[in-house]
Amino acid sequence: MSSYQPIVQWIENLPQGLGAWMKERLRDEDDYSRWLEDGRDFIDEEKIWRLIKENSDPTRSQVRAIIDKALSSKECLEPEETAKLLNIKDEQLWKEVYEAAGEVKKEVYDNRIVTFAPLYCSDYCVNNCLYCAFRRENQVVRKRLSIEEVEKEARALAAAGHKRLITSYGEHPLSDAGYIAETLKAIYRVKVKTRSGWGEIRRVNVNAAPMTVEELKMLKQIGIGTFQVFQETYHHETYRAVHPADTIKGSYHWRLYCMHRALEAGVDDVGIGVLLGLYDWRFEVMGLLFHSRELEEKFGVGPHTISFPRLRPALNTPFVQRAEYKVSDSDFKKFIAVVRLSVPYTGMILTAREPEHVRREVLPLGITQTDFGSRIGIGSYTSGNSDQLPDRQQFLLGDTRDLEEGIRWLASQGYIVSFCTAGYRCGRTGQHIMTLLKSGKEKVFCKLNAVLTYKEYLEDFAGEETRRLGEKVIEKEIEEIRELVPPEVFKRFMEYLNRISKGERDLYF
Repeated sequence: MSSYQPIVQWIENLPQGLGAWMKERLRDEDDYSRWLEDGRDFIDEEKIWRLIKENSDPTRSQVRAIIDKALSSKECLEPEETAKLLNIKDEQLWKEVYEAAGEVKKEVYDNRIVTFAPLYCSDYCVNNCLYCAFRRENQVVRKRLSIEEVEKEARALAAAGHKRLITSYGEHPLSDAGYIAETLKAIYRVKVKTRSGWGEIRRVNVNAAPMTVEELKMLKQIGIGTFQVFQETYHHETYRAVHPADTIKGSYHWRLYCMHRALEAGVDDVGIGVLLGLYDWRFEVMGLLFHSRELEEKFGVGPHTISFPRLRPALNTPFVQRAEYKVSDSDFKKFIAVVRLSVPYTGMILTAREPEHVRREVLPLGITQTDFGSRIGIGSYTSGNSDQLPDRQQFLLGDTRDLEEGIRWLASQGYIVSFCTAGYRCGRTGQHIMTLLKSGKEKVFCKLNAVLTYKEYLEDFAGEETRRLGEKVIEKEIEEIRELVPPEVFKRFMEYLNRISKGERDLYF
């Protein structure tokens, strides 16, 4: 049984108890004000719009020079350069940008797609975000998984073949840092017998509300993966409009500087993101670039991942229907390609919010991670109901294919799915992995470990057709590895593959 006790009095004493808790969360302005310069944050809206306006007519030679820089340096672009890309009007130049984005991804991360599954643990929330079904005023089914239920959900995910999860929590005292810590411990305890080996969750990333340095240090000790917090929109006025001031999330700066606190706490990998559709997508690209450059300047390490979900239908959320900044499929492609060139080293996450045809279209533009088999209702992996339930979900998914369908689909397009978590246990995180990514060396480790973990999946979970397609992908990867690594490394790699075929697991470089 879990040692964590539910704080039920917070439910019983609404709204007075929650009001006091929210004030306590924001009591120390020094958690963000010390980073401000003359009272201003690093998102200079006037400068962003000036750059977009001043670079409104880039020449072909200018654009191609920027592309060459992104391909060669793997460093963040200058804001002026990104602004030029945002202003491209020539469709042929956009095609060159798309091709370059794919090349950058392959040079940094090789031909692989990391897969994961989301695990929603609680939908209680004190915030009132206009676009979210979990906002406190909305009438949805409220539930927080017990620690035993979290373990049961994780067991179902491990039995399906998942190795990496991202846990998600509403902002509420019932899902505070203590509860998050207990859920992580429960997930890491899971081990299930499979056809030829065992299933387990080897990395848990966390998508949660901003925390204090002390809370993040606690999660770091347990083994948090990437800590994700999305600003949603970098535009101050829009942020205030969609996040009411009487909520914790209404504090723009508490949220904006949460990654500063995470890196201070020793969390090696952080993930930033925006919710596309709240404001002009070009501004959000610049906001992500400014944020990435700020983290590099202050800590020497940029975001491990960038996410860019688009607004999706959700129960009783009329804001979504009337949003004036919805991003078209065409502009979505542009957004992804420009971000890939602007922050070449970062991982880019495309989620199952997007339907299959969109995922097919944008994967070649630099995507490194995506999810399959996702269910986002609380307790939905063990409920026995595979249907989407609007009154139990934050939003509706666009692609509900299971993990094996996703792997088979990616294999048919020549992608290898990676379940690798080795880098996090070998110290290839933070500044170390940033250096390796920018130099192109990390893709070698990625390629080797992708094949090894893919082989594990095929041995333990795959059906006949998936295994047939997957083995063809592995054959191609082996030939590329033979040319890429020294003979002694290739020999050890082949030995590992053979050992996996005989039932060993979790072998990595």
